[in-house]
Order: sequence, then C-alpha cells, then structure tokens
Amino acid sequence: MLFRFDEFVLDTDRRELRRGTDTVAVEPQVFDVLEFLIRAREKVVSRDDLLAEVWHGRIVSEATLSSRVNAARTAIGDNGEQQRLIRTLPRKGFRFVGEVIERTDSPSPLVTTAAATELLPEAADPEGLSIAVLPFNNMSADPEQDYFGDGIAEEIITALSRCSGLFVIARNSSFTYKNKPVDIRDVGRTLGVNYVLEGSVRRAGERLRIIAQLIDARSGAHLWADKFDGDRSDVFDLQDRITEQAVAAIEPTLRIAEIERRKHSRPNKPDAYDLLLRASGYQHDFTPESMTAALDCLHQALALDPTYAPAMAAAAYCHAQRHFQGWISPDDAHRSEGLALAHRAIERMPNDPQILWMAAFAIWNLAETQTAKDAAIELFSRSLAINPNSATALALAGWIETMRGQQQAGRSLLDRARRLNPLDPHGWFVSGALAIAAIIDENYPEAINWADKALLQNRRFAVALRALAVALVKTGAHERAAQVVEELLTIEPELTVSAFFARIPVPVESMAKTYADALKAAGLPE
Repeated sequence: MLFRFDEFVLDTDRRELRRGTDTVAVEPQVFDVLEFLIRAREKVVSRDDLLAEVWHGRIVSEATLSSRVNAARTAIGDNGEQQRLIRTLPRKGFRFVGEVIERTDSPSPLVTTAAATELLPEAADPEGLSIAVLPFNNMSADPEQDYFGDGIAEEIITALSRCSGLFVIARNSSFTYKNKPVDIRDVGRTLGVNYVLEGSVRRAGERLRIIAQLIDARSGAHLWADKFDGDRSDVFDLQDRITEQAVAAIEPTLRIAEIERRKHSRPNKPDAYDLLLRASGYQHDFTPESMTAALDCLHQALALDPTYAPAMAAAAYCHAQRHFQGWISPDDAHRSEGLALAHRAIERMPNDPQILWMAAFAIWNLAETQTAKDAAIELFSRSLAINPNSATALALAGWIETMRGQQQAGRSLLDRARRLNPLDPHGWFVSGALAIAAIIDENYPEAINWADKALLQNRRFAVALRALAVALVKTGAHERAAQVVEELLTIEPELTVSAFFARIPVPVESMAKTYADALKAAGLPE
C-alpha cells in the first residue's frame, strides 16, 4: 500500500518513506508509528492504542513513546509546535490530520493466513534491549511463598520499566508461564524479547533465599545471577532490596551484552542506535583514542537522525569525560558543543532518566556559571526521582555533591551506588570520588586507599592519580607522589597547576590550596 501525503510517500510493502526520489531514513519503530497514525487517521489514537500496535503491549516510558512520535514528525517535516500533519490532543492522544491518497500500485505483499500468523513468533525488539520477567518459582512447600515470588517479579517489572531504552513485557504476558516448564529460547521467540529474567524462592524455617538469573534468550547464555537471603518477618524490606539490586545490575549488564553482541555482528549499514552502542563500547575502553572514536560514532548517529536525543546526551557526556581527563582541544570548543548537545537532549526528552543524568554531568563539568551548575543538581534529582535504582546516576550525583564540598551527601549517594552494584566494572569512578571526599575531610590515608582502589581498576583515571599525588604529599610520601605525577603527565601531557584550576571546579577554598600546594610539591609544573 502507498500512502501519499504532502511531499511524501509511505510505502508499507517496501517499508520506505520517500520524499520525491529520495528515501528518508527512519527507524523501524518510527515507521510503525507513522504507518499506524496514517491508517487510523479518521480517529484519535490513544497512548494505549500505540503501545498495543507498535510495542505489542510492552511497557515503555512516556519519554520513549514521545521520542518516537517526535521522530515521526521530524521525518515528515513536521514539529511539535506547528503540528501540520501529526496533532497532539492533550489527555486524548494523537491524530494524523494531513490529506492522504491511498494507492495499491506497489508490489503485492505475501499473503499469510490468520492461522499461520498465530504460529509465527513475534519479532524481537529491533533495538535489542527487550526483556521478560517470569514469575519466580516457589521451591518450598509453603504456598504463601507463591505470592512473595509473584510480588518480586511484579516489582522488578515495574522498576525495569523506568529504565530508558529498555522494553519490558507486561506482567499479563510473562505470567502466562507461571508453574509451567519453559525453554528460555522459546520464551524469547514467543514474547519477542532478547533477554529473560527468571528466579526461585525457597524457605528454610524463618529464612528465605531468593535466586535470580538473567539469560540471553537467543543463545541461552547466563549473563548474571545472584542470591538474596533474609528473614521471613522482613518480607517487604527483602522484596525492596532484591528489586533495587536486581535492577541496578540488570540494566548495565544488558547494555554491555548488546555492545558485545554488535561487535561480532556488524550491520552493513549501521543505524543511529547501532552507532550509539558502538560509542558506548569505545567509552568503556577509556583512552584518548577510544573517546575520540566514540564521539565520531555519535556524530554519525546524529547525522543519520539529528533529533536522536540519546546520541546528543551521550556525546555531551563524552565531552565531559574528556574534559576532566584533560583530553581536550585548547580552544575550548568542546565546552560549547557539549553544553549545546546536553540542552538539546533535555528539550527533546525531558523525562528520560538516562538522558537527564548524562546531560546533568555534562552541564556541571562544562558550564562556567554557578547558575548552570545549580541547574545540573536539579537534573540529577529529577533523574533519580524517575529511576532511583540507577547505580550510575547515583555515582555521578555523589561525585557532584562531593565536588561541591557536600561530601557527606556525596558519600551517601556513592555508598548506595556501591551497595546496588558492588561488581560495577566502572567502580573506579566511585572510588575516585570517595578519595576526593577523604581529602576534603583531611583523612589522607583513607584517600590513598580509595585512590589506589580506583587505579587498580583503571590506571588511566586522571582524577584518581591527582588525588593520590595530593594525599601522598600530605602524608610525607614525596618520592611516590613524584612518580604519580610523572605517570599523570603521560595521560595529560599539557597539564600544569594553573591549567588544572582553569578547567576543574574545586569544591572548597581550602581544598584548592591543598591541591595547588601538593601538586607543585610533587613536581607538577606551575
């Protein structure tokens, strides 16, 4: 079927959007949104209608849905202000209001009978980050534990739905497998997901043990597993603890799994999302070259889709990371680009928790006015209000509070991040922040301990090297401090004391003098 409107043709058989002789690049879900709105143009389409048609009942955030509608508008030359073709009706939904001419002169599609359609598995989400949470099996004779296991699964489903970019199958679908033997690969194919979380509950006297495991539904590989023990009398506290720790571990595990999978299955023509995942992989390597490669991928993603807010936020975050590492150009162009990208990302997706914490970190590090830095604190608060179980957001918020001189508030956030994700591959960031907190408290042996822990995980982490040099000087270990500064200069060759203070905000005046005196004493040029 061809739908002609304005200057465009939507070809549903070829799944193409064309403007004249040019093909307009659109993501699969954006195409589905546009097609559904056009087909249902005689009525107002509600949010639930879109979820049922495009996401097949999966739980997605309001920000995800809004971003797809906005991307559909952008693809056809519309926007949220003009609403020439796609109109938003407050509290009701959306309606396609353009004049449409239907034609059937494209190649005839294959005919599939209704009976055959019922046997076909639903396609997994094209973006890969899709998951079903199965009801937890009751492994004890106590029927009450059935309800407890169901409650844990429901809580995890709700909490995972707050994670941006993650598609979560609704409870009604995943709970059809309750008390049934399952093959995880079959579950994945039937529900159209790439990952499955399953678990069990066992009671021994007054003690409960809960086991959860995350499985790749395509390969059957186990990606993560953990066990949780607690008293039966504290079932609700135990349920909350399991939920928050499971979600904090699952979200980054899924993203890392997708990054690794796409490394080994490169598409011939990468889309914006694939480029975003490639960039994440480069960021994990954390070298000057890998960060440059990450930015290159993100620029390519934005060239394909200039409205892609996740790529904007990731690029702003990348600029901020390069900034505090000293991997920047001398003209400070990264500041203006990073800030512009951060603000554009927030404008497009103001309720996406991941975009909020990425943008907040970029703004706080790159902005030069106190007003802008204060706004970043509010963005962190909003992000954590939407998704309180993001260990990364907690770690970054803790870092900022510490750098503001609010080290007690910072420690609280950092400790929660460590508790939620004790095996975080980026735990070096938390350790570095705790080293700074110890320096502010003038507890230099503790600062050395935390800095050493950070560097054990990531020897290229300039923040920890600087903190270690300062703490060593303050404890009289001048020879080792000089060695640390030599190592620091291999990472930041142009670093001087004055350049450091021109770039990095210092939390309190006393710490500024502490850093300046100690770094000079350790041999850093003025």
